[in-house]
Amino acid sequence: MPPQLDAIGIVCSDLIRTRAFYGLLGVEFPEGDDHVEATLANGLRLMLDTEDVIRSFNPDWTRARGNQVALAFACGSPAEVDGLYEQIVKAGFEGEKEPWDAFWGQRYAQLRDPDGNPVDLFAAL
Repeated sequence: MPPQLDAIGIVCSDLIRTRAFYGLLGVEFPEGDDHVEATLANGLRLMLDTEDVIRSFNPDWTRARGNQVALAFACGSPAEVDGLYEQIVKAGFEGEKEPWDAFWGQRYAQLRDPDGNPVDLFAAL
């Protein structure tokens, strides 16, 4: 059996703010100071590590510029895309592109997490 994708890790500059952002998307992280992880309904784990954790085993680590990872969250309806986007932006997080009806047949919206990672919301039209 080939290796299976089990987890996605994000290095964050502000763990509390990043946990709050993903909490608005329904990801429930336990308490923790440097490393937290949540197992999603589909079994995939989402892990958050502080920059200090990464530097503890890789002292020369620096944050790279540009998109390092992009996440996409499936929503149950176009209205959920709209509502979730609005809720997250009203909570003080960055909206990249307001919801629109994409030519590929989905309601789509784009956000940025606190470290600038792209996070998309989508649902079938």
